Amino acid sequence: MKLSELFNEKKPTLSFEVFPPKTSDTYENVKIATEGIAKLKPDYMSVTYGAGGGTSEYTVDIATNLLKNYGVTPLAHLTCLSSTKDKITGVLDALKENGIENILALRGDIPKDADADVKREYKYAYELVYDIKKYGDFCIGGACYPESHTESHNSADDIRHLKEKVDAGCDFLTTQMFFDNSILYSFLYKIREAGISVPIVAGIMPVTNANQIKRICELSGTYLPRRFKSIVDRFGDNPDAMKQAGIAYATEQIIDLLANGVNNIHVYSMNKPDVAESIQKNLSEIIK
Repeated sequence: MKLSELFNEKKPTLSFEVFPPKTSDTYENVKIATEGIAKLKPDYMSVTYGAGGGTSEYTVDIATNLLKNYGVTPLAHLTCLSSTKDKITGVLDALKENGIENILALRGDIPKDADADVKREYKYAYELVYDIKKYGDFCIGGACYPESHTESHNSADDIRHLKEKVDAGCDFLTTQMFFDNSILYSFLYKIREAGISVPIVAGIMPVTNANQIKRICELSGTYLPRRFKSIVDRFGDNPDAMKQAGIAYATEQIIDLLANGVNNIHVYSMNKPDVAESIQKNLSEIIK
């Protein structure tokens, strides 16, 4: 099923993200974790793609397993910055051959060991979106940043580039994680004013340990509300308590989003079936 069809139904959706292994020796553990989440029968599951396409084969394998053995619609990530056009075409061929219809098209990050002098065939995500659209027969998603991309000069510049990506062929957008819903509501107003009308999926990260939040802030500079900081300060040294509090905070965010008309929720579940299951149970009557 193409996600554009799912979103057109205007019903609440709940989906989860998983990531493939970095090496073959951890493949089986990751497979077990992704299957544990698949058994929850979410509306769909996204499968990430490593920098430089290092895990592209695993991405296709896991997405195919979700679709064919668990009946879960997969959303395969695809990054382009460190890929050639031939490599991208090869991945698209593999996805199509395995019946995968949905792609999240991303620029991606440059691997730390990459050669800075190499001439790259892709510079921006909209170029990848354009090539996927030209290839045909995929539902294409893109990323958006309620607090602006870290490389953007300002929010207006960020939204202008986002419009380019949508105009190139994006059917929907998924947000980067955020911890203050008012930031998303302000962002939605701005992009609608800019003529971006595709469905928006709100990305929510349940923070289950204090180290997670340190890394999140280092990578994205995400704003942390005082209420959230208090939770981390109070429970960060108690893993079980932090996990419970993080799931509760994420659940409250999701309930507020749904109450305010944001129907599509994507949980960055980090290959943790128990976290995914807890959130799903917390919302069982709300998302019926």
